[in-house]
Amino acid sequence: MKNPDISIVVPVFNEAENIRPLYEAVSAAMAETSYSWETVFIDDGSTDGTYKVLEDLHSEGGCLHIVRLRRNFGQTAAMAAGLDHASGEVIVMLDGDLQNDPRDIPLLVGRIIEGYDLVSGWRINRQDGFGRCLFSKVANSLISLITGVYLHDYGCTLKALRRDLAKQLKLYGEMHRFIPALAANIGARILEVPVRHHPRKFGKSKYGFSRTIRVILDLMTVKFLSGYLTRPGHVFGSLGIVALSVGTLITAGLGVERLLGRTGLSDRPLLFLGILLVIVGTQFITMGLLGEMLSRVYHEGQDKPVYVIRDVLTSAERETTPIRSGMRGLSAPLG
Repeated sequence: MKNPDISIVVPVFNEAENIRPLYEAVSAAMAETSYSWETVFIDDGSTDGTYKVLEDLHSEGGCLHIVRLRRNFGQTAAMAAGLDHASGEVIVMLDGDLQNDPRDIPLLVGRIIEGYDLVSGWRINRQDGFGRCLFSKVANSLISLITGVYLHDYGCTLKALRRDLAKQLKLYGEMHRFIPALAANIGARILEVPVRHHPRKFGKSKYGFSRTIRVILDLMTVKFLSGYLTRPGHVFGSLGIVALSVGTLITAGLGVERLLGRTGLSDRPLLFLGILLVIVGTQFITMGLLGEMLSRVYHEGQDKPVYVIRDVLTSAERETTPIRSGMRGLSAPLG
């Protein structure tokens, strides 16, 4: 059997009650299409019996691929594992909590066939609490403003993207939220479409304040990488030059006064400020630049793993292909 047309990647963490109904909903939705497909579940170190449910589903047959991580690495790492193990020409990412509707998958895939590289869902009628929705709107506006990629709903996991684009994405930290921005940075054509959203029935949300802090920090990283990766000196250099220039002017002015014998320097706090600005300016130009570039090399250039696999269960019918192979190209309906 050749590689499937569509891979549906589902990262899960402690979603035992949702697994079977979600898989059945995906199967029902895809059965109404002409596409060949597989489901790739990533068990992100669940402790509630999620993996046992996945094992049972796998034993029942079907094109089901399961990757079990050794511990909870986080949603971004689980998505990275899913993208690495997906073999479809189009890869669809889906939440494991039954809030995304699998019936929207053909809609997203159809827009990919029309020529888009990434199609992102927009939960236009989001079924979450008022506080979370309000914060999400503020966050989406901020992310759009900073990245320059304007979407209504960066937090919607439901996305479809071409295989070659998926294999080029480097995900770590909380970068899964910024996939559209990362894709736009390498020239992808992006579209946002309204999708359905349902209230959570089982389990509890994994969203918390600590995750918000990580998202903010990663947003800063995305902005730097998208705007200054090839010219990092522009951001750190600008700050460094300003501080260095002000410090130099202060110390030079005080030096002239001292040479002219107008005043002493031992009791002038302004001298210490000038010296401090010179040091800080130099550090901005050197240490800041080196730190950001080393971080980039650490995460991407050296292929630092963001997850470790414990077990893999795959379909016997699935064709074994290199993880990093490219797309055949889509110009007509799949299947």
